[in-house]
Amino acid sequence: MIDLRSDTVTRPTPAMRQAMVGAEVGDDVYGEDPTVNRLQRISAQLLGMEEALFVPSGTMGNLISVLIHCPRGSEVILGDESHIYNYEQGGASHVGGCVLHPVRTQADGTLALEDIRGSVRDPRNVHNAAPGVICLENTHNRCGGAVLSVEYVKQVRALADELKLPMHLDGARLANAAVALKTPIKTLAGPFESVQFDLSKGLGAPVGGIVAGSRGFIDQAKRYRKLLGGGMRQAGVIAAAGIVAIEQMIERLAEDHQRARRVAEALAESGVFALDPASVKTNIVLAAVKRPNDPKQIVEKLKKAGVLVNPPNRDRIRFVMHYDVSEADIETLIQTLRKWR
Repeated sequence: MIDLRSDTVTRPTPAMRQAMVGAEVGDDVYGEDPTVNRLQRISAQLLGMEEALFVPSGTMGNLISVLIHCPRGSEVILGDESHIYNYEQGGASHVGGCVLHPVRTQADGTLALEDIRGSVRDPRNVHNAAPGVICLENTHNRCGGAVLSVEYVKQVRALADELKLPMHLDGARLANAAVALKTPIKTLAGPFESVQFDLSKGLGAPVGGIVAGSRGFIDQAKRYRKLLGGGMRQAGVIAAAGIVAIEQMIERLAEDHQRARRVAEALAESGVFALDPASVKTNIVLAAVKRPNDPKQIVEKLKKAGVLVNPPNRDRIRFVMHYDVSEADIETLIQTLRKWR
């Protein structure tokens, strides 16, 4: 099967498997795992932050960051199409007593500056929950891998400074954004107090993510990681794959982006899907199914042709390119779509 459900389905590369077998390890809760420590050092350098922390998942990384920025009862200002709001079980509310305050997400993954400003309520009014943090997502999953520009983030940073609020970046696919913009990852991460960065999506590591920020922020993050059950012991075995992901897998993301555009063009030409191939900037293609076609039936038809995709979100079907998708796989999918014309 050609698995286009997500870039999380990748298997470790041969180089990752070799690094995992030979990894030098220690007890990471004591800070004694040399491979984890190396991963954290190179991650901090990559993101341009003082320090970084290895966490089991991006979801935990986002939750830790929000808990640090937001005292109980304060608001997390974020997009209504964001991953934190839609796919992380409302963890900030469930665990931290924070209020998720969704703002309308624009088609390009941005939040309008006036909407952000309008969502920040006066903490002096005893009826209001106090604002706590502004969260952005880059690239934006539910907006088809949309990339937030450097200029836009600077504008949000200026607004956050005016409002005296910190900013957190859900940068699960930040490497994809950096490749698409031809911009260093640290430049994209720079305006934020904290960043979550996944190793287990397009970069192909089997598990794990990074939280990065100031030294004081990471000191707090270590406590929250332990609280949430994320204190790992001889974690160098999996951290070794993360090092390979950072050192070897970032530049090749451009291949995924190119394949995504080819798939988008084939989808648009099939007559079954509605989308603008020019809007595809990274490795995710979101295609709306034209009526009277049934999106669920299209998913089943693709499965019979040997292509796996997730169940439709409303009328949209997502196709995600990744390391385990070959040129032959793309050609098979394109030929399948041509038969639908």
